[in-house]
Amino acid sequence: MVASNSELEVPQRSSIRKALGLGYWVQGFRCFPWMAVNFFLKDALHVHPSTLQLLLNSSNLPMVAKPLYGILSDAVYIAGQHRIPYIAIGALLQAVSWLAIAILSQSSISITTLTLFLLLSNLGASIAEVANDAIVAEAGKQLTSSRSPQTPSSGELQSFVWMASSAGGVLGNLLGGLVIDRFSPQKMFLLFGLLLSLQFFITIVVREGSLNLPKNPSEAGIGKQLSELTVVLQKPEIAYSITWFAASYAIIPTLTGTMFFYQTQFLRIETSVLGISKVFGQAAMLLWSVVYNRHLKLVPSRKLISSIQAMIVVFMVSDVLFVKGMYRSMGMPDSVYVVIFSGLLEVMFFFKILPFSVFIARLCPPGCEGSLMAFVMSATALAFIVSGYLGVGLASYVGVTPNDFSGFPLALLIQAVCTLLPLYWSYYIPDDADKSKIE
Repeated sequence: MVASNSELEVPQRSSIRKALGLGYWVQGFRCFPWMAVNFFLKDALHVHPSTLQLLLNSSNLPMVAKPLYGILSDAVYIAGQHRIPYIAIGALLQAVSWLAIAILSQSSISITTLTLFLLLSNLGASIAEVANDAIVAEAGKQLTSSRSPQTPSSGELQSFVWMASSAGGVLGNLLGGLVIDRFSPQKMFLLFGLLLSLQFFITIVVREGSLNLPKNPSEAGIGKQLSELTVVLQKPEIAYSITWFAASYAIIPTLTGTMFFYQTQFLRIETSVLGISKVFGQAAMLLWSVVYNRHLKLVPSRKLISSIQAMIVVFMVSDVLFVKGMYRSMGMPDSVYVVIFSGLLEVMFFFKILPFSVFIARLCPPGCEGSLMAFVMSATALAFIVSGYLGVGLASYVGVTPNDFSGFPLALLIQAVCTLLPLYWSYYIPDDADKSKIE
């Protein structure tokens, strides 16, 4: 007797969920060591707010090369597999970098040394993320191929991995906030390095065949894969959507480094409060994935993404009022605002990624999932880097220093205005109702 598609789908979905669940959970847990990096730079290396933000954004440069990793994973098979080996390689590179930082003596770690290891860590993370994203695109399309794209199951796998990543973020920020005052940053780096080592050994025993991924019809090599990606990117509906999405981040000058110093140096907010703020934000991301999966999947992508952009503007204007002391004068403690509003604003930038990834995966042709999703994430990473550099320039322009934040409200107001601008070009995202543009 031949098993039906529904009978084959159950074990397939279980294997895929286990593999992706671990990968995305670890990806979300990366906030644990990165929280320690902020304090290590501020307290051990005594860097300037702009230097901190410049270093952290520069360490994300490996993310820009994601299309290359995507093309490699699409076209180059390792031992007959083209996703799992890259996840293992990514975990290994991250483990080596974090363990090295943990083992070196603090006196021998300079800004240059730390930057090099952070670059290696993000290189590994980028490779693993590309492979995981490609599995989501391939498996998600396969699992829903026998169903109508308008059924509630559409985007189910994207929502699941989003929840796994958010769960890792919740735990990582919670533990980070609790132990940052009790353990040195290097001990936190050691713990994460050991976790990545465990992920590596678990991953190398997984056989990709157990995931039942569709066979890649484009195994003719890197050249053909690159050619196919070029053809895909020439499609107006894909090119315009990615351009708008990346630009919606790039034109916003990020002020996270300045806000970190403002909260810790000027307001003297306790580290445990910052940890709780990040936990609150990650919990909001987890809730967002549930709400999106259950209630918002049928909302047109343009309308949903534009609404999120508008909400970010509102929260940024609220930050202006916060820095000017308006909420404090109304009796709201600074710690309450930091936990709720700052925690939400920090993750709200990522709310757009879930509906956009579901939307772009629907446009992606078979055999190019890894390359296209990697290109999207690369464009987004580059946009965040540009945004961070613009933030450094803006903070310098308004005269913000570790001891002078008088120009900070103006910088936040300029940031809010820049965030509002992409709404005027939201028509670059095709309307889901226009089937001729998304099929």
